[in-house]
Amino acid sequence: MKKDTEKVTIRIPRRFVDSLEFLVDADDFPSKSEAIRVAIRDLIYERVDLVTAKLKKIQEAEKSINEIKDIRREYLTR
Repeated sequence: MKKDTEKVTIRIPRRFVDSLEFLVDADDFPSKSEAIRVAIRDLIYERVDLVTAKLKKIQEAEKSINEIKDIRREYLTR
């Protein structure tokens, strides 16, 4: 195992363990650990993309709100 890895103990439902063992038995993964690493990696990549998209939308909304405030100040406040 790489030196940049860390052991993490988790509790998961038995049905998940059974599914992991099935994937290992079917030679889809060399071990349960590798299957879990792949699942976590894929989840993180997916969530990072989702969160990044949300942050971009928030930034765009804030920019629009600030533009509206500027227009109000310039044209509606006297």
